[in-house]
Amino acid sequence: MIHLAGTVSKLPAAENRHNVSGANAAFSEKVQECSNRGEPEERMNSSQRACLVIAVVTLGALAVSAQEQASSQNAQLQTQSQNAFPAAPSSSSTAPSSSATVGSGWEASITPYLWFAGTHGTVGAFGRDVSVHSSAWDLLSHFNMGLMGAADARYNRFVLSGDLLWIRLSDSSALPFPGLNAVSADVRVGELVWTSKIGYRLIDSEKFKADGTLGARFWHLSQKLNFNPSFLGLNINPSQNWADIVVGGRVELPLGPKASVIALGHVGGWNATAKLDYQFAGLLNMKVSPKWAVVAGYRYLFVDYRSGNGIYNMVTPGALLGVTYTFKSGVH
Repeated sequence: MIHLAGTVSKLPAAENRHNVSGANAAFSEKVQECSNRGEPEERMNSSQRACLVIAVVTLGALAVSAQEQASSQNAQLQTQSQNAFPAAPSSSSTAPSSSATVGSGWEASITPYLWFAGTHGTVGAFGRDVSVHSSAWDLLSHFNMGLMGAADARYNRFVLSGDLLWIRLSDSSALPFPGLNAVSADVRVGELVWTSKIGYRLIDSEKFKADGTLGARFWHLSQKLNFNPSFLGLNINPSQNWADIVVGGRVELPLGPKASVIALGHVGGWNATAKLDYQFAGLLNMKVSPKWAVVAGYRYLFVDYRSGNGIYNMVTPGALLGVTYTFKSGVH
């Protein structure tokens, strides 16, 4: 019984050892199988990581190459644009000074002209008045000498102008009064009118220009009467001088690149010296070259001057023809 029990008891132990060894072998096979299965996965993960690194490096290299190529193209385009359009110099080196702005500098013109004017009015002295009517032809037939001309200057918007009229007339006639012991008389009449004005250009555009002016007009009238022969000393040489303050303006309306219409006028006197002194003119200006122009128009001058022993009330209208020479200095 004891032997049988021992034998029986030994059999389960040996069977248990056999089962354990088999289980160990099976577990080893499973582990080996699992290990065999894991190696490809590890090898696959390593290759994927290597490919990913290679792809990232390649993309980075391509991006750097593209950036360098774009920078090179931009540099070429900038070089071409600089060659086609040179860079503007800095404002500090090319900014014009205040004296060299647009429209700065002096602009001046000289206009000699002929005024084909007649005259009519009243002159008198010592209480005796005479009515005078003379046509332009009458004045030209007794014309001895004269000088007529105008000058204008402008600096920016400031303007200066001057006008000179000087004529001398003469006549000789027989006397119907034998009691004067003279058979003829010579008369010379001179007139000098100088107008000087200063002004400011109120409007200065391409389509319209307007100046306001203030100035003075100086008058000098001289008469010389000689009797031939003059045993009684009847030679008369009186003269009169006065000046009037005048206020006025000038406008210019361009008709095109070579033509313009000019209107001017001023008035003065107001009983300060003369009772009334005014002038107006309408002119057509035609450019024949950059510096030369032809001027034609109409001018009207009136003065009413009365002194203690004389009167000079005269109207002088007529056509005007002249040439203008213009010169400039400075930057325009």
